[in-house]
Amino acid sequence: MPRSDKKNSTQVLAKKPTGINGFDEITGGGLPAGRPSLICGEAGAGKTMFSIEFIIRGALQYNEPGVILAFEEKAADLETNIASLGFDLKKLQKDKLVWIDHIHIDRSEIEETGEYDLDGLFIRLGHAIDSIGAKRVMLDTIENLFGGLSNEGILRAEIRRLFTWLKDKGVTTIITGEKGLNTLTRQGLEEYVSDCVLLLEHRVVNQISTRLLRVVKYRGSVHGTNEYPFLIDEEGISVLPVTSLKLDHEVSSLRVSSGIPTLDEMLGGHGFFRGSSILISGTAGTGKTSIAAYFADASCKRKERCLYFAFEESPRQIVRNMASIGIDLQKHKEDGLLQIHGARPTLQGLEMHLLMIHKLVRTFKPRAVILDPITNLITIGSMSEVKSMLIRLIDFLQVEGITVLFTALVYEKDNAVQTDEGVSSLVDAWILVRDLEANGERNRGIYIMKSRGMAHSNRVREFVIQDTGLELVDVYLGPKGILVGSAREAEQLNELTGVELRADALTRKDRELERKRTVLEAKIASLRDEFESMQDELNRTFREEELTKQIKEKNRQKGGKNTKQGNSGNGKSK
Repeated sequence: MPRSDKKNSTQVLAKKPTGINGFDEITGGGLPAGRPSLICGEAGAGKTMFSIEFIIRGALQYNEPGVILAFEEKAADLETNIASLGFDLKKLQKDKLVWIDHIHIDRSEIEETGEYDLDGLFIRLGHAIDSIGAKRVMLDTIENLFGGLSNEGILRAEIRRLFTWLKDKGVTTIITGEKGLNTLTRQGLEEYVSDCVLLLEHRVVNQISTRLLRVVKYRGSVHGTNEYPFLIDEEGISVLPVTSLKLDHEVSSLRVSSGIPTLDEMLGGHGFFRGSSILISGTAGTGKTSIAAYFADASCKRKERCLYFAFEESPRQIVRNMASIGIDLQKHKEDGLLQIHGARPTLQGLEMHLLMIHKLVRTFKPRAVILDPITNLITIGSMSEVKSMLIRLIDFLQVEGITVLFTALVYEKDNAVQTDEGVSSLVDAWILVRDLEANGERNRGIYIMKSRGMAHSNRVREFVIQDTGLELVDVYLGPKGILVGSAREAEQLNELTGVELRADALTRKDRELERKRTVLEAKIASLRDEFESMQDELNRTFREEELTKQIKEKNRQKGGKNTKQGNSGNGKSK
């Protein structure tokens, strides 16, 4: 058979989507269709909640009615418990989308004989399935069904019989089981006969609780093998496949403003790349939150939503404090463009924080996200754990094309900048704000440590916070180094005074030169007049001599003519 025919003849395992946010992504489509799946864990891990949501989501989203067979809780108790998630089990039962049956089993009545079987259970369960045309079944919990049996042979045979019966009915089943001492389940057998096994854990580390899910096995299907945090809240269960993200996302060449025009100028005149990650770090009191607020304000003014996570200040504090520098965050909140979530990091674990951010991003659909500051996350995890969490957060937001801005507290030791989070190498742009102390003053300096993919300034600018807002001004570079604050203003005043004095001196010299030029021109004119007068006198003398000569010549010629005529007269008289 050709290789292509072999590929086409391969059957793909059919799956039923659970409708649980994030879980179907991990399993590549959901649970195996028409097969039983085992979900196990300790008390309080969320087994019953997960199973019931699988039934309800199937009925509401996929038009697949489901049967809930409970051996512990009664229908009324289940209805009350699940109501906290916004589901109305009574209405679902009335609409024949869900069938709930409670079976009480008294272990003392179970005798370990070969006559033990599950025919009564099959009859009741079969009737429930046929009554509403169920496609999904939930059995909670299997320990109550087989807890009275100690004969492993009978136990294994009955478990296999139950699983075979469920497969023959063609229903997709979830069976819950309690975690054993050294096994996944109390009996230690169910996980071997199940096609899919899920393990839920409620782990507490340093007094911080985190719920985790892991797919232990999944016959006939590729699946995620990591531990995934999941959250139970008023909207049900949310699972985040945070460890499966890859670096294959699209990037944008569009730019977004930081909200501070002078900072945009330092970034090539256009601001940050959309969808990039930005780190604003600095010592305490250098204005990191103010820069973050300006970034949020600019995002909202573009009519783009911004999600702000505050780990130090309450939302009201941030709104009040930013109003003092001319930013009206309250208006953006009222317009639905800004959400500020304030909570101490110790409220929950790192993974739960990541899951919460993931869920709020999915719900609110922001174009910008701010975490202020990430330094506080160190209180609930080691540096490597915080870095791992932030890496996954950056990857997730970049896949979504969301611009994220972090603020971080840094410590200066021996003039070296140290960050506890270790994310400076991960972000696309890193801006550092630090104290510049001189002449008894504390001022702020800001400069761009890096900005990938764009030309950016390498100069230090003075960072000024005023009632009118934030401003970046040029520092003064003098013989003694960088001057900021009053020293810069004084030096600029001296420089301006020197310019004025030099201008005045040049003006005086110009006037003196002009006077000298006038005197010189007057002397030249006088000499020219004197020269012309002497030239005229000389010419007059020449003319007089010439005229005298001409007159003498005429007289001589005239005298000669008269003499000639006299001689002629004397001859005639003789």
